[in-house]
Amino acid sequence: MRSRLRWLLSVISFIGGCAYSISGATPSVQAAQTIVVRKGFSTESIEIADLRQLAETGTAPSSLRSFARNLSSQQRSQILSALRAKFDIDVLQVSRLLDTEIGSAIASALASTTSRQDNVGVLDVRSGLVLGARAPEGLSLLSFIEAYPRQTLYIDLNRAFKVVENFNSAFWQTQWFMAEIAPQLTVKRPQLNLPFDPTLPGTASVQVLNLKLNDTQRRREIPVDVYWSEAASPAKPIIVLSHGLGSVRTDMRYLAEHLASYGYVVAALEHPGSNESHVKQVVRGKAPLLDAQEFLDRPKDISFVIDELEKLNQKAGELQGKLAPDRVMVIGYSLGGSTALSIAGAELQLASLKERCKGNVISFNLGEASQCFASGLPEDRYQLRDPRVKAAIAFNPTTSLLFGETGLSAVQVPTLIEAASADKTTPALTEQIIGFSQIPAPKWLVGVVGGTHLSVKDPSTTQDQARQPNTLYTGGEVVGEQAVAIRSYMKAIALAMAAQLTDDAAKSAIFLTPEYAQLASTDAFPIRLVTEIPPKAQAVVDDFLQNQSKR
Repeated sequence: MRSRLRWLLSVISFIGGCAYSISGATPSVQAAQTIVVRKGFSTESIEIADLRQLAETGTAPSSLRSFARNLSSQQRSQILSALRAKFDIDVLQVSRLLDTEIGSAIASALASTTSRQDNVGVLDVRSGLVLGARAPEGLSLLSFIEAYPRQTLYIDLNRAFKVVENFNSAFWQTQWFMAEIAPQLTVKRPQLNLPFDPTLPGTASVQVLNLKLNDTQRRREIPVDVYWSEAASPAKPIIVLSHGLGSVRTDMRYLAEHLASYGYVVAALEHPGSNESHVKQVVRGKAPLLDAQEFLDRPKDISFVIDELEKLNQKAGELQGKLAPDRVMVIGYSLGGSTALSIAGAELQLASLKERCKGNVISFNLGEASQCFASGLPEDRYQLRDPRVKAAIAFNPTTSLLFGETGLSAVQVPTLIEAASADKTTPALTEQIIGFSQIPAPKWLVGVVGGTHLSVKDPSTTQDQARQPNTLYTGGEVVGEQAVAIRSYMKAIALAMAAQLTDDAAKSAIFLTPEYAQLASTDAFPIRLVTEIPPKAQAVVDDFLQNQSKR
């Protein structure tokens, strides 16, 4: 399989740094024949045929040699790799990706770097990608240029190199992975006979019990909101929610209320060393962003809360005899997703993390950089599994460094991983997808095309996102009303996963299938679900890993 990563970087580096010559108000039927390359004050007109000769022979033709002398050896190597890279994706896949919300965002982002930033510019980019995929050689930088509906293409090479140097490549590579994992989306929407609608609330009225638990041994006060209803029963597992870094216990309130309406008791706790209050202390210069010990304390917080719920189950009161403290499902988000995996058995393996984090962490994504705080732990391996945890869901977890090469293989319970294709904070490819193959079955990987890092959060915790600038690494979050369809699906799969620990397991199993994922998809947010990564999608992962190893 040809290198998708090299192709994608080449398109980003060249298209992202381009300024296109527009000869007329409407696209020309004649594709680009000439490229005018600018580098500083120098300009060079290059024929497409010369670029093709360079790609085929590896040697610059005489017409390019004077210009090539102005480039460093690294820059010449980058250009040659870009020209030679090809991407094996068909026209239908390209078209469907561009029809999604993230695909539209990609086209708009590329068009915004050109001199034509309106809808015509976006259509030009789409046209070049779709028509370029029809070339016998497949989609490549050359086939894109030759299909682009303009006669002359102007490229600012300095801008192009700057873009490729700063680009979050894992984020974009994820888009192509998502295009490969869902062959079920190439057929029409399935007709399923569903036992009920899992996105609608249950019949029970939900109540909330607010607790302040004090772990005197570790000197940690842990606030907990317990969501429950009169339908609560020890026949159903307890569900514990773990929030992300710098957040609060209401991260997943909509999910807690939904599950409680079906008779589950849900405990949403707050981790005092990594919650919103802690981050406010950080801003005031009174605490480090994340203490290494927090990677151990978070799973221990969950075990402590389970201990306290067991006491509550025995004490006279509203919840007496209604809990199953020996049967727990943990749902975690972001750093909480890593916490959920840890307590489900994933082993912290920190030797390679400690080595990697000696380098320049500025180049890391935010999720990757946050894991580096674990380098302060004295040991290289930690096992934090609680045997009372029988299932785990990890939304957008951070896994690339914490669990080393084999730590995720120690997970001992059914596990569902959710990944959002437009997640810039914890890019799906590096943080969720690569590690998924390690996790033993039964397991599920859910990919939400167009979803972002905050899409699964309760709307009450994402109201400030409208004011955030959209950059390569942050912003552009799909939240609130925009993400209703995404949160509805999260309700369905969380309910189905919880039911797998009850006598109703068979009844709810349909909601953990690719067919239901397809049914729940929308035009803006196609959803994929697989239990194993298919070969073509695995090739994307392998290409990425191969290129990473060369760096």
